[in-house]
Amino acid sequence: MAGLDGTWQVHGRSGVLPPMIGVRKRISGTRGETLVGPVGMPFEVRGTELHYRAPFRGFVDVLELVDEDTARGRATFRGTEFALFDLERISER
Repeated sequence: MAGLDGTWQVHGRSGVLPPMIGVRKRISGTRGETLVGPVGMPFEVRGTELHYRAPFRGFVDVLELVDEDTARGRATFRGTEFALFDLERISER
């Protein structure tokens, strides 16, 4: 989804999440990665869902665009929600 392309800062809202300082999501077309420092966790973009690849299979972030620079997300594992987060676009591709 073109509306998700860019780099996003992650802000935890609630649930079981580690500190989100410096965590970003970089999205381009149907692929992307969540960056925790120098470590990238790759995912595939399917509509407004981010499906993580091995070794993180089973994790899916479900996004809802609020406007072109803000999104709300639900972190799930095998269909069970475990955290809520917000995304703020910090750059476009």
